[in-house]
Amino acid sequence: MEISAGGRLEVRITAADVGKRVSVRSLIEHGPSGEKFTDTVGVLTSWDHGVLRITRKSGESVHIAESALVAGKVVPSAPARRRGPAASYEELARVAARAWRPVESERLGEWELRAAEGFTRRANSVLPLGDPGMPLDAALEAVRRWYGERGLPAYVQTATGAEGAQELLCAELERRGWVREVTAELWVGALAPIADAGGAEPSGVVLAREADEAWLARYQRKGVSGVALKVLGWGSPRASEAERGGGPSVWFATVPGDGDVPAAIGRCVVDGRWAGFAAVEVDPERRRQGLATAVMAALARQALAEGASAAWLQVEEENGGARAMYERMGFVAHHAYHHYREPRGDGGPSSDSSAPAGSGSL
Repeated sequence: MEISAGGRLEVRITAADVGKRVSVRSLIEHGPSGEKFTDTVGVLTSWDHGVLRITRKSGESVHIAESALVAGKVVPSAPARRRGPAASYEELARVAARAWRPVESERLGEWELRAAEGFTRRANSVLPLGDPGMPLDAALEAVRRWYGERGLPAYVQTATGAEGAQELLCAELERRGWVREVTAELWVGALAPIADAGGAEPSGVVLAREADEAWLARYQRKGVSGVALKVLGWGSPRASEAERGGGPSVWFATVPGDGDVPAAIGRCVVDGRWAGFAAVEVDPERRRQGLATAVMAALARQALAEGASAAWLQVEEENGGARAMYERMGFVAHHAYHHYREPRGDGGPSSDSSAPAGSGSL
């Protein structure tokens, strides 16, 4: 906290500091064990009508009455990560978008509107990397109209723990009633340790350029909807290209099982220096046998052979098992990203069955 020369705490932030990272101390009425103060660190996303809104790295918004402030100051951005490859949010957002291509897309200034018949929020949401070329309210109305014409709910994908403009957009969407439905994290790591994790040579893993019926049979164990089955190739070859050819160099891994359904599968997209892992699925009866590690190691070896050196993946916050495995492989969280749905409850699919490495709805 900021302390004056006389030893007193001071509030050294104003509404002009909106968009900056701040640290504040405020009074609380009923704190645990008689505590009277609480500290909050994050981006000051608004200061209106005597109330501050601070968005933490996790995406949580904290509202603090101006009258409760005891001290506050602008603080430097978070220090550079000590592990994992250096990368900007924009670089990773674009790489992730190329790894999960929509069937249809359209530009709105520097925003990209994406649609794929409702299969996954990632392929059916706006990627806002810059200025839409019009006021925000007009841009959001254009977004809602574009998705409405396709019978889909409008989603905006944005992030926290990245650049300040993204966190400000989160706050503006919430102010307008958009609802955050899913939060996940994008993790990064060096690629070579992942390849080494499988031992001298990951055995039993078959790599292919396309997902065959067996691969899809393991993938659909999540209970995908009829729309998702269509996108994956059941009756909609055009839409299936979003999954089967969604990236510069796509590889599918399979560990054969006892029957027609594989024991484990995975997917990797090689894009320049990056290798993105997704859809790592293991037969529940074969878990804790190292199959997920073997799948990722085999895919990592292929990516290394194609010149990649860094890895990324997306994982939901509550997936503790997957997160523990990725930590052992050297992955670290880079930023959290969120999907905000338009403020209405009608239209669109009721579920989103596609998952990143580690599973979950994204």
